[in-house]
Amino acid sequence: MLQSTSLESFFQQFNEANQKWWQSWVNAVTPATAAIPPGVAPVQGVSPEAFETHSLYYQQQLALWLQLIGAGSGQQLEPEKGDRRFAAPEWELPLFNFLKQSYLLTSKWLTQMVDHVHADDETKARMAFFARQYLDAVSPTNFAVTNPEVLALAVDTRGESLNEGMKKLLEDIQKGTITMTDESQFVVGENLAVSPGQVVFENELIQLIQYSPTTTDVHEIPLLIVPPCVNKFYIMDLKPENSMVRWVVGEGHTTFLVSWKSITPELGHLKWDDYIEQGVIAAAEVVRQIGKSEKMNVLSFCIGGELVSTAVPVMQARGLDWFESLTLMTVMIDHTEPGDIKHFLDPAVVASRELVIDQGGVISGKELARTFAALRANDLVWNYVVNNYLKGKTPPPFDLLYWNNDSANLALPMHTWFLRNMYFDNKLAKPGSFSLCGVPIDLRQITIPTYVFAAREDHIVPWSSAYRTTGIFNGPLRFVLGASGHIAGTINPVSTNKRNYWVNETLDADPQAWFDAAESRPGSWWQDWGQWLAPRAGKRVAAPKTLGSRQFKPIEPAPGRYVKERLS
Repeated sequence: MLQSTSLESFFQQFNEANQKWWQSWVNAVTPATAAIPPGVAPVQGVSPEAFETHSLYYQQQLALWLQLIGAGSGQQLEPEKGDRRFAAPEWELPLFNFLKQSYLLTSKWLTQMVDHVHADDETKARMAFFARQYLDAVSPTNFAVTNPEVLALAVDTRGESLNEGMKKLLEDIQKGTITMTDESQFVVGENLAVSPGQVVFENELIQLIQYSPTTTDVHEIPLLIVPPCVNKFYIMDLKPENSMVRWVVGEGHTTFLVSWKSITPELGHLKWDDYIEQGVIAAAEVVRQIGKSEKMNVLSFCIGGELVSTAVPVMQARGLDWFESLTLMTVMIDHTEPGDIKHFLDPAVVASRELVIDQGGVISGKELARTFAALRANDLVWNYVVNNYLKGKTPPPFDLLYWNNDSANLALPMHTWFLRNMYFDNKLAKPGSFSLCGVPIDLRQITIPTYVFAAREDHIVPWSSAYRTTGIFNGPLRFVLGASGHIAGTINPVSTNKRNYWVNETLDADPQAWFDAAESRPGSWWQDWGQWLAPRAGKRVAAPKTLGSRQFKPIEPAPGRYVKERLS
């Protein structure tokens, strides 16, 4: 075995040789006439720290190899908190520990190299994001021959696990999606979206559901729910124990909900204006007539909140003062910092779609789902690659993940306009910069009471971006921050009393300052919202004995046809 002094001497010589190699490479690629300012790296775009990082990386990789052959020892790197890929004890075996350590070291090195690049913040953020995507993809956990759990299972099953995994891979290739749950265990309308009610109105874009009351009396002002059109509405009505719809109805609110139709080719001409007219305004008009109330409260979620927010100025211009209050759940109005999703937005792709926007078209819901999954690739992609295809296992039944795979298509004109005007040009935060339905849009005109909810770990709508709404709307506004992510933080039933949420009555201009002074409260944020909504829902009156009205008769039982349509 080598003595430690010999190793130290070797590392010193290796470091000197490596620096000389780097310097010779720099000299080779740098023109002799180039003027290099003091303090600037000779290689364009690379800082001096990068050379040291690269040299240290080689030293540490060599140290790992020496440890593997019993010629040295060193510090062991640990995965980031929450990274469960290497949790199995098999990863402590010498060869597989070497693979794990080498991967963690390479991940650390590549991340540091991106940090050392001379570039603007946006470019560095994009480089860091795709470096992480690459590192997630090449993890030794994702390959059969380098994953000891996969190899052990293959031996135990005499190769049947690999055979079964290949079958599942071929099935998913045919479906065009990764199976995240045992889909055989769920049927929409049977054990998902089972809150009783009736479809009381429909057009080519929406069905409107009225839910059956479960209390003898109800608030006189009804509630309209506008979910996102990117996904199916039943995220709001999963199983009875975690259904937000069921809970709201149980609180005594006469509840209506918009069920968006997944766009088919004949509907590919629809624009954002159509989603306002045929979606939000059409639904509100029916609610007003059935509910026999001049006003209604509106609860909106994600892109549904952006549709509602842009509908309000249009309605105000027409004298339609129908909204008593507005609730925005994980809604991004100001797109200054949209989060990691911005790295997938390609101006060239949007520009190419704008050239054919008049011809219409369909944006695949599966394409959108893959994009959202890539934002959390380890949890929503590679985890299932390993479990399903390498281990041949069927994932356990999970209602939320079944919904996640039940995608909906969007109309190309609507989606392209959305990306251009909101993500690229951020026009929602620029009063009067565009018009919808012939009306200039200025969200500063929204003065109705508004409840804004965001989720602290949201990877689709960063909470600090959602907080910016507090500086745009001009009515009484309450901001509440929940724990967890975009879905798990939002769909947090009171009955389970999980997680926590933060409140702060003072709306500081800086979101971090707001959070630092906020009070953490245990349990679901629904209870806070329920207390906020109740006084805005009017007095209690006798619950309706029938659903719909003489003009709007029930068409079919909830959840309706539109939500049951599956993408092929």
